[in-house]
Formats: sequence, structure tokens, C-alpha cells
Amino acid sequence: MNDEDPAALLALRDSFAALGAADPDSWALSEISEGIPQLARFLALRRVWPELIDSWAAPGALENIPAAARLLAHGADRHDLAQLARVAAYEAVFGLLYNLTAAGRDSEAPDVSPGWRLMETTASGELTGRAVRHLHEDLLTMDPSGRDGRDLWDRQ
Repeated sequence: MNDEDPAALLALRDSFAALGAADPDSWALSEISEGIPQLARFLALRRVWPELIDSWAAPGALENIPAAARLLAHGADRHDLAQLARVAAYEAVFGLLYNLTAAGRDSEAPDVSPGWRLMETTASGELTGRAVRHLHEDLLTMDPSGRDGRDLWDRQ
């Protein structure tokens, strides 16, 4: 435990635990000891898998896409199509998170071009001054299956 502010560490750990973090102690310790806005990072990522990646395996998800519905009607394996959609969603999310929170600028734009940064806010929307960076680095660890995305590329 961090000797600097054990009460803050415990409160933050409890917040992570209440939100369903797999390792609330590590998230909280990192935020307190390294000054990384881990709670903001966790909140930004926690719904990505269920809402943007795993939702493609839900009943009816593929049937709502005309091309997928045609493939299913012609005998395509539903599991294979769902896996394809999940991998495509993962890759799109990873790329977007990388571009938004790691690069912070268009590498092909002139040097005088503006960049961007995702920032943490208070509950009331005021900037804290802490950048939310490198979200792509934790995307696999947020897989609710606990398999860190391994099932996306598993052959069955």
C-alpha cells in the first residue's frame, strides 16, 4: 500500500472494485503512485468489449447487416461470421484508440498542424489537467472473458 495517502488508495480501489475491475488494487496503486488517470482510462474502456466487440455475437446482430444476412442464407457459418465481425470491430477500436490517445497528431501533416489530446475531467466536467493516454495498451486486458482477446483469433 502507498504510504502517501492510504485512505485515497483504499477509496480508489473500492471504486474500481465497484465498477468491476479485474485487478482494482493495481489500477488504484498506479493512479496514486504514478499520477496516471487510471479511473478515467478504465471508464473509457470498460464498455468497449460488450458494446462494440462482443455485441456482434449476439442473436440478430449479423442478421441486421444485409451482406451478412445473405451469407447466412447461403449457408455461411454464423460463428465464423461473428468472429470476423468481432475481429474487425476490435481492429477498428484499437486503431481509433491508438490514433486518439497515443499519436496525438497526424504524422503526415505539416509540423505546424494542431494535434489533439483526450483529457480527464471532474464529475462536473472541469478539466483536471491529466491526459488520458495510450488507451489501446489496455484494450486486450479489458476483455470480459478474461482471455485478453485470445478467442478472437482462436481457430475452432
